[in-house]
Amino acid sequence: MRIAIIGQQDFGKAVLEAFLARGDEVAGVFCAPEKEGGKPDPLKTAALEHGLKVFQFKSLRDAEAMQTLQGLAVDIGIMAFVLQFAPQEFVNIPKHGTIQYHPSLLPKYRGPSSINWPISLGETQTGLTIFRPTDGLDEGPVILQKTTAIGPDDTLGTVYFDRLFPLGVQAMVEAADLVLSGKHKEVVQDESQASYEGWFRVAESKINWNNHVDVIYNLIRACNPAPGAWTTLNGKKVQIFDSRKHLVRTFGAVQGKVGEISGVTESSFFVTAQGGRIEVLRAKHEDGKKLSAPEFLTSLSLAQGAIFGS
Repeated sequence: MRIAIIGQQDFGKAVLEAFLARGDEVAGVFCAPEKEGGKPDPLKTAALEHGLKVFQFKSLRDAEAMQTLQGLAVDIGIMAFVLQFAPQEFVNIPKHGTIQYHPSLLPKYRGPSSINWPISLGETQTGLTIFRPTDGLDEGPVILQKTTAIGPDDTLGTVYFDRLFPLGVQAMVEAADLVLSGKHKEVVQDESQASYEGWFRVAESKINWNNHVDVIYNLIRACNPAPGAWTTLNGKKVQIFDSRKHLVRTFGAVQGKVGEISGVTESSFFVTAQGGRIEVLRAKHEDGKKLSAPEFLTSLSLAQGAIFGS
């Protein structure tokens, strides 16, 4: 098939290489312009290495962007991790239209941080959707979905890099084949089941040690490796990454005060929350880099009794 790739970053690169590996013709690659002084986008770099045409428009609404896609005469457009808005006038240009990847089971978790939110909210399942892009955010008809479990100790990193990333690359190829062969079905999303969540950024990733240990652990998992769940210590930010949860089921048996370092081992330290403790294995002070728990404690001369959230 003759395709256009619209995307960015490592996922866009992987999708490009998957189509090239099986002999499809990539007529052109569209990716957003880099910020001034920024590194070249991995998709752009890969495309240039393969001798492909690369187009970088500030907006896909521009007449020039649409004329460029029209001139490529492609069978299908492949949107692989796209943050630019693509209007209907653009996505309808390819002979068989355009398909888009979204890392959630639409219509649930529409929006830009759709992997973080289900982990943070304690979901046990997520997945990916290949759908037809419309002018509504993640609202188009569904072509293909794949599910994956969220294990009790999964993190953003394991869910995405181990499963949703490789599954998504395979699903884009599978969906494109279905569309071009006319074997696909387009299922309208059930708006009664729809949910939208915004960006999962600094405000959303702050730890409240007064919450139950389950809530805190889910938050840490949802932010690992980015943006990093955080708390404060003496007015400065501390991010917590690798951790474990320890529930205490006997009322009144939790050690220490809420937010207190209530135990230290050779490889970790424990912070008390409601209903249990978080065992921290890796952390980062705003003035330093990610460190193992013992290195972190040593770097700040911390010991049992120190209080986070201060």
